[in-house]
Amino acid sequence: MIEKIPFGRTQHLSTRTIFGAAALGGVTQREADATLETLLEYGVNHIDTAASYGASEDRIAPWMKGHRADFFLATKTGERTYQKAREGIRRSLERMGVGQIDLIQLHSLGDPADWEKVMGEGGALQAVLEARDEGLVRFIGVTGHGLQIAGLHLKALEIADFDAVLLPWNYTMSQNETYAAEFWELVAKCRERDVAVQTIKGVLRRPWGEIERTATTWYQPLEAQRDLDNAVSWVLGHEGLFLNTVGDIHILPRVLEAASHVEAVSDEAMRAMIEEREMAPLFV
Repeated sequence: MIEKIPFGRTQHLSTRTIFGAAALGGVTQREADATLETLLEYGVNHIDTAASYGASEDRIAPWMKGHRADFFLATKTGERTYQKAREGIRRSLERMGVGQIDLIQLHSLGDPADWEKVMGEGGALQAVLEARDEGLVRFIGVTGHGLQIAGLHLKALEIADFDAVLLPWNYTMSQNETYAAEFWELVAKCRERDVAVQTIKGVLRRPWGEIERTATTWYQPLEAQRDLDNAVSWVLGHEGLFLNTVGDIHILPRVLEAASHVEAVSDEAMRAMIEEREMAPLFV
């Protein structure tokens, strides 16, 4: 089974691999239900979706009828203004057929102009705080991509008392000294405040470029079990970090298998994999 640790201050013991439900965006309900069985098999007890992930919230809705108590349920709003975010949060509750969401996250705040709009007067942050006060959600978080995101998350923690952050982290990104320094500064601040740190893009191989896409991820993922073992073990080898899983239901079982037997992986092994698989950064 996959290790469970406290998800920050929420007191929920979450599996260190969180199901990235973007993988459900374009699948049938039958495929989604088969994915639920895979999650249950590995003991995964935390789902992370978003209103913008295609049909994901709709696919999750039938699961909640019989399994709501089995999962910490997180979603995201990509709206930037108070009124639209307020309406969007309520639509997410309706789509998933639940009375309360465990974690609502401000989605993809990597653009400084978006960040200012969301955090400012009349911004989506106001709707998220209101939803928490009303009991529609229990906890709040912030997510984003790009090389500037660790710095923006640090700034966000000074604006509001967020319970979780989400951002990219993998071996390739760790070789960017500036990003790595800001990432670890953010982790230190989150540990100080007991804020959960979720990582994404942990099994990134490289951008798709011009090659034919063979997975539903918006980046080319690693796919061989040995490579996934290394990539997943490398991320989870960092104490306290969570790994949000790959956005493809067919690769998902291999990621969960890797997470179920985490082993120490050396820098030499990771560097060799980068060379062998011609890995490249997604953000430059």
